[in-house]
Amino acid sequence: MEQKTCPLFGRCGGCFYDGGDYEAELRQKEEKLRALFVGGPAPVLPPAFFSSPAYEGILPSPLQRGYRNKMEFSFGNQEKDGPLNLGLHQKKSFFNILSASCCQIAPPDFGLILQAVEEFFRRQGTSFYHKKSHQGLLRHLVLRRSERDGSLLINLVTSSGFDLQEELVSLLRSLPLAGPIAGILHTENNSLSDAVVPESIHLLYGEAKLREEICGLHFEISPFSFFQTNTRGAEKLYEKVREYIAVTPDSLVYDLYSGTGTIAQVLAPVASQVWGVELVEEAVAAARENAALNGLSNCRFLAGDVLKKLEELPPEPDYIVLDPPRDGVNPKALGRLAAAGARRVVYVACKPASLVRDLPAFYWAGYRVEKLSFVDLFPKTDNCEAVCLLSK
Repeated sequence: MEQKTCPLFGRCGGCFYDGGDYEAELRQKEEKLRALFVGGPAPVLPPAFFSSPAYEGILPSPLQRGYRNKMEFSFGNQEKDGPLNLGLHQKKSFFNILSASCCQIAPPDFGLILQAVEEFFRRQGTSFYHKKSHQGLLRHLVLRRSERDGSLLINLVTSSGFDLQEELVSLLRSLPLAGPIAGILHTENNSLSDAVVPESIHLLYGEAKLREEICGLHFEISPFSFFQTNTRGAEKLYEKVREYIAVTPDSLVYDLYSGTGTIAQVLAPVASQVWGVELVEEAVAAARENAALNGLSNCRFLAGDVLKKLEELPPEPDYIVLDPPRDGVNPKALGRLAAAGARRVVYVACKPASLVRDLPAFYWAGYRVEKLSFVDLFPKTDNCEAVCLLSK
């Protein structure tokens, strides 16, 4: 019987697969993904497609353990009136929190920080935020790591009233971490929801950003800006997008749902103009700064909803890249994009089921799936990215 590698497996709601047989995990993922496209009363792709050269299979993650460059941990307890825990939600539970310093998909430095912070606040007797009573102080710990040099950004999220900033900084700086601490932050969040809402951010030490390198480009990552959580896997993903889109000189490219503009900047050196649209203003500001950092003057980024911002983009794009959130593309925007006349559309889906749902709109506009591949950015979990090339 296959040996488990994580003592929390089966109890934690994070990982779906366990053990050391990564090849078997990939086979199971691929089987489920293929079934999405060929199942149901109206298959999106014929079964024969998956035995054709157009289907390129599933690309493995370069790392299967310790690959996550960002983790968001919660304060709470495992059972009512139990000791303070810092970690991840128990499976099928909104309230119970499991200590997770042993998490296998997080870098080892995250585990050291987690254990030290949990013990520190236990000694202090600090309260955690209760989701029912909306009372208590400690809410989340958000950790980020640069794959480039292992540097760390540590962000403690609490309700108002936290006064142990100096003691916390002293503790964290004393830890025997493999990577240097780039910055330590304290974020205040008094919202009622369980989400991390950065109402105010205080820099306690260092600087409030990390530096990362991907596909030969440099990026500065702020505390709450989006960046793919598997850096080396994301590099494989972006290389596949660049291969599929095959941008030609003097071309106009839309990069929609552009985040911090990573894909736009990967394509910009071989395009005439690249226009990115992203809803999150902080991400757009980061995209502009990163484009300047990389010396790319042909990237433009707009902040706002894709449907509304389409009117502000230059018409008749040659190529379109879509990397929408999990729920896919807004149906109204989808119809307009399918009718925009681009030669090629590359759809990157973090939830492949959304891609399956959105593909018919492109079929009706005269597109066909020319290539399809999957990229495993999330080993041990049940998630996988899909990359689909649609051509007129």
